[in-house]
Amino acid sequence: MAENDKPRRSLLDALRSPERTVTTDIGSTVPRSLRTATAYAWRLLVVAAAIALCVWLVIQLKLLVIPLLVAILVTALLWPAFSFLLRHRVPRWLAIVISVVGTLAIVAGLLALAVWQITREWSSVQERTGAAVRQLRQYLIDGPLQLTAAQIDGYLAQAWALLQQQAELLWSGALALGTTLGHVATGLVLSLFILLCLLADGNGIWRWGVRLFPKTARPAADGAGRAGWATVVNYARTQLLVATIDAVGIGLGAFLLGVPLAIPVAVLVFLGSFVPIVGAVVTGALAVFLALVYNGPWIALWMLVVVLGVQQLEGHVLQPLLMGSAVKVHPLAVVLVVAGGAMIAGIPGALFAVPLAAFVNVVAVYLSARGWETGARPEDADLIWSTVPRKRNR
Repeated sequence: MAENDKPRRSLLDALRSPERTVTTDIGSTVPRSLRTATAYAWRLLVVAAAIALCVWLVIQLKLLVIPLLVAILVTALLWPAFSFLLRHRVPRWLAIVISVVGTLAIVAGLLALAVWQITREWSSVQERTGAAVRQLRQYLIDGPLQLTAAQIDGYLAQAWALLQQQAELLWSGALALGTTLGHVATGLVLSLFILLCLLADGNGIWRWGVRLFPKTARPAADGAGRAGWATVVNYARTQLLVATIDAVGIGLGAFLLGVPLAIPVAVLVFLGSFVPIVGAVVTGALAVFLALVYNGPWIALWMLVVVLGVQQLEGHVLQPLLMGSAVKVHPLAVVLVVAGGAMIAGIPGALFAVPLAAFVNVVAVYLSARGWETGARPEDADLIWSTVPRKRNR
């Protein structure tokens, strides 16, 4: 029986030999470089799909997401005063009242001062603006360009149509809180409520959020979240200081040059500085425009020099020096994320783009460096969430 099986086994071995084996696995013929590229490709597609889903959900829930982001950003802005009061043993409820009411009083005072200044000088500025426009129109007709009135009106109509088209993209996000006054009021009330909850019981809210993660992932999530929060606080603190310097510099320059509405311009520069790129360009252009129509081209040129000088000081000295390594976002990244945020969500997108980018950057670095295992802690990150302030470990 065994002897009869030998020829059969020999035949099977011959059929299984490499020379006679027919390859049926097509995957083994694909080059390794192509397999690596496709492996990366489908993973990137999954990540892109997840990001797109998150963006879609944010857009659908914008009436909730935008007030939440506003409250978080305002909480970060209140951090210096609030933490100072906590360190000096002020009761938490009193620290909340002082911080929130004091901030509202400061903002209301600035706006009231700006409105008072505008109403005081508006008639004069309006008269000078009309005279400057008529003078410019006459120069275009009688000057070397030799334009006709019909051509000027046509160019103005084209420019106005272009401005309307571009403004729709930015201002569409301004209506993200709603299309009615009721939606805007609801968003403001919701932001205030979230702000008070964060200041009053942020520690409990954060512990609840961490418990949503698997037990093994909680240390990483806790450390990364605190690192990101410290980055947002540092960003808000720096933006507050930079906005103050911008407002003082441009406002003082406008005052010394005799440009009207110097105080409202300074207030607008202060508020606009919190919207990167867009705010600086719009408020600076407004200052130059007022100088042009009220004081003439030479004063407008000097006003432009002042605006560019302050903005260059901010971009090349203040931002790198004050932001530090914890919130280091390259200027190219700032431009791209602000442009992308404006395209997706208009003005709110431009406002929240940079702090979100800084948050994601620091969280990614913390997770990749496994900071929760090395004992790395974000400096002062958990003070605001503690009932009793703790000293920093150095």
